[in-house]
Amino acid sequence: MRVLIFGATGMVGQGVLRESLLDERVTAVVSVVRSRSGKADPKLLEIVLPQMQGFEGEAGSLAGYDACFFCIGVSSVGMSEAVYTRVTYDLTMTIATALAELNPEMTFIYVTGEGTHRESRRMWSRVKARTEDALTALPFKAAYFFRPAFIQPLHGVVSKTRWYMVIYVMVSPVSAILMRWFPKLATTTENVGRAMINVAAKGHPVSVLTSADINAASTPASQIDFE
Repeated sequence: MRVLIFGATGMVGQGVLRESLLDERVTAVVSVVRSRSGKADPKLLEIVLPQMQGFEGEAGSLAGYDACFFCIGVSSVGMSEAVYTRVTYDLTMTIATALAELNPEMTFIYVTGEGTHRESRRMWSRVKARTEDALTALPFKAAYFFRPAFIQPLHGVVSKTRWYMVIYVMVSPVSAILMRWFPKLATTTENVGRAMINVAAKGHPVSVLTSADINAASTPASQIDFE
């Protein structure tokens, strides 16, 4: 399986990239990033686009892939809805629309968040929901939406957002407890990556996956063909 990863230097993307490079089913990875990750692997090709614009010029490198793991995301704190829409909905749809034309048999997996809802009072939630709806309408082989709540970073993965880093440092002593006692709310970067690969390879009965679904889909037992 050949995969594209957008946002591999972020916290979720770091975990997804790690699992993709470790999984024998993944034979090639193209990572589109704003800055180089410093990682080197025979399966990995990095494409650096500082503003995530002008990627059309890389069309030859973005065709012929089986899955896209879209992990780009920013905090909405301090943003107006118009600005957040530009960096979330507009950017995602510009990239996804081009990928759908280049890869009609592609499975597209998009990371949103717990609480995403069209009628939400929370601005980020409404924008994410509109993005999910628009992605569903594109002619991909399949589109799936990962809606995790709390994500425990593993294997040296760190968030690039300062206040996220502070939160994770504060809760790290109890993160294992959250995973054990609240599996419906908590997952890990490892589980997210493994679940994405399993879902891309074999499909999944539902298109929206919560933390509990992600955890279930990350196990070897979940590697059955749902398609």
